[in-house]
Amino acid sequence: MDTINHTSYQFSKNQSFYRGKVREVYNVNNELLVMIASDRLSAFDVILPRQIPYKGQILNQIAANMMNATKDLVPNWIVATPDPNVTIGHLCEPFKVEMVIRGYLAGHANRVYKSGERTLCGVQLPEGMKENDVFENPIITPTTKATIGFHDQDISKDEILAKGIVSEEDYKILEQYTRKLFKKGTKIANNRGLLLVDTKYEFGKTKDGKIVLIDEIHTPDSSRYFYKDGYEERQAAGEPQQQLSKEFVRQWLIANDFQGLEGQQIPVISDEKVNEISERYQTLYEKITGKKLLKNTNENIYKRIEQNVLEFLKTYA
Repeated sequence: MDTINHTSYQFSKNQSFYRGKVREVYNVNNELLVMIASDRLSAFDVILPRQIPYKGQILNQIAANMMNATKDLVPNWIVATPDPNVTIGHLCEPFKVEMVIRGYLAGHANRVYKSGERTLCGVQLPEGMKENDVFENPIITPTTKATIGFHDQDISKDEILAKGIVSEEDYKILEQYTRKLFKKGTKIANNRGLLLVDTKYEFGKTKDGKIVLIDEIHTPDSSRYFYKDGYEERQAAGEPQQQLSKEFVRQWLIANDFQGLEGQQIPVISDEKVNEISERYQTLYEKITGKKLLKNTNENIYKRIEQNVLEFLKTYA
């Protein structure tokens, strides 16, 4: 079947177009954003050369599911999801920070900790921790986007406020929303036999000044999950945790001498590896949602998306 890489639609009243690492975003009439989840795969802020079947559909549908489950806690940007790969929402001015929240010492936080650092984004880390240990309380470790390129940059709350990236009043709301969402996400994960290890949230402001949740939440691209069953036993034995996240992609790349650093070559991604990654994404979808993935096997995904978006825009107008 086809996978989605780059799109080039000509929607009526389209004002601008933005291509992110994974998503294609169309601004319709300075009112709506049409966000298309591609099947691109990124790691270490680098877009890898192979697309992953069903990945875009999985990300989009998990995010829609989680947005719906949390809309009573935190308002979000969604208007409709007219296609498995598409979310349409209100145009917002995004905050230039991502609110990363961590419940466990894993991934990037662990790599920083192993280097000997005991401060991450202005947050003091306790001594004596080992990889995948739980924090007494979840910590917020924001990142901001670099001016050029896709590399996220660690930044502290104090730096964000001092540089005027976000006002103190707005940042308080971002913190409150982040903790509410993480608490809810943790509960949802626990009910599915998972531990929500860490995740990130993005927020924006609507034209009337309302702060809303945007982009994706609790997907394998934005989050890390461990299996709850056996977590304590594996931790006590010093064994790796069984996890559902994109970390397995990062670890495979690291094992093949790639971490997105200058001069490094992306390893060859075989058909077998593509299928393995796709199956891992499908497993997470079914585990976190409790639903069987209904694979959309339409051979012309590009045409299907265009038709569904155009049909929605007609009814919205």
